[in-house]
Amino acid sequence: MTQWYVKELSKLTQVSVQTLHHYDRIDLLAPSVRLANGYRSYSEKDLLKLQQIIALKFFGFELSQIKTLLSADVDMIDHFSVQAQFLEEKAKTLLEASQTLKKIISDCGRDKSIPWETIIKLIEVYRMTQQLEKTWAGKALSQEEMKQYASFERDLKTKFTADDQKIFEQSWDNLVKEVNANLKNNPVSDIGIALGKRCMDWVNSLYGNEYSALRTAIWEKGFKGGHIGAEHNLSPEAIAWLDKAMDAYYRNRIYDVLNQVETQSHEVVLKQWEELLTDMYGNEQAPMNELFSEAMKDDKVSQAAKNWLKETMRGGKHAK
Repeated sequence: MTQWYVKELSKLTQVSVQTLHHYDRIDLLAPSVRLANGYRSYSEKDLLKLQQIIALKFFGFELSQIKTLLSADVDMIDHFSVQAQFLEEKAKTLLEASQTLKKIISDCGRDKSIPWETIIKLIEVYRMTQQLEKTWAGKALSQEEMKQYASFERDLKTKFTADDQKIFEQSWDNLVKEVNANLKNNPVSDIGIALGKRCMDWVNSLYGNEYSALRTAIWEKGFKGGHIGAEHNLSPEAIAWLDKAMDAYYRNRIYDVLNQVETQSHEVVLKQWEELLTDMYGNEQAPMNELFSEAMKDDKVSQAAKNWLKETMRGGKHAK
C-alpha cells in the first residue's frame, strides 16, 4: 500500500503543506497511518478523501459543510442539488455586478469622478430585485420588468411623504369600495366609465410616464393574471369589471378626440391626442402603433379622422 508524508502528498496533489496541516488541526483530514518511528503518513484512503475535499471546494462548499458531508451518512445528491442552485444564483449575482461595472465605466469614462450615489442606487435596486424574485413578481414578470419594479419601489420612497402616502392609500380604498359596490352595474355605463377614469388617474399619478410599461405589466400579469388582487380588496370579478371600465373610458376618450377632427383646428385636436396617448401608454411606442392600426380598421372612426391620424403618426412626435 502506498503511503505519503505531508510534503510528498502536497507535491502530488498541489495542496500546500500549510493547508494540509490546517485540515489536520480542524479534524477534516488527518494522516491515518502511524509509523514505527512516530511519524504519521497519509494512506491511499486519505488521498481519496483529499481528492473529495478538493472537488467539494471547487463546487463552492465551505470546509464546515465538507466535514459534515464526508463524516456523516448524508445524501450527497441532495446537497449537490442545493449547491447547484446556490452557484447559479451566485453566478447571476456576479454577472449582474459585471454588467453594472461596465455600465458605470461606459457612463463615466476615465476623466470623470465615480458616481457613488448612482452605484449605491444600482446596488439597492439589484437587492430589491432579488427580493422581488421570491414574490409573485418572480413568477410572472420578466427580469427586466422586475428591475423596473425595484427602481419604481425605490423611487416611491422619495416621491411621497408619510402624510401623502396615507391620503393616496385612502383614495385607493375609497375607489375600490365604489368598484365593489357597483359590480352589478354595466362596466361600460356612465358610472363604470367614471370609475375607470378615476382608477387610471390614480394609477398614472403613481407610476408616471417613466413606469408606464411596468404599470401595464403589473395590471396584465399581476392583477389579471391572478397573482395579486386580494391584498388590494379586488376579487377576480372586480378586476375583470374594472378592466372593462378602464377600456371603455379610454375608448370613449379616443372617439371624443377623433370626432373633433372636422370641427376643431389641428393644434387643438393634436394637443388632446398627445395627452391621451401619454395617459394611456406613457413613453411606450409599440402600443401607440397598435392603437393606430386598430383605429384604421374601426368603422366608428371617420375617414377624415383616419387621414388625420395617418398624417399625424407620419410626422408627429409619436411617429418613430
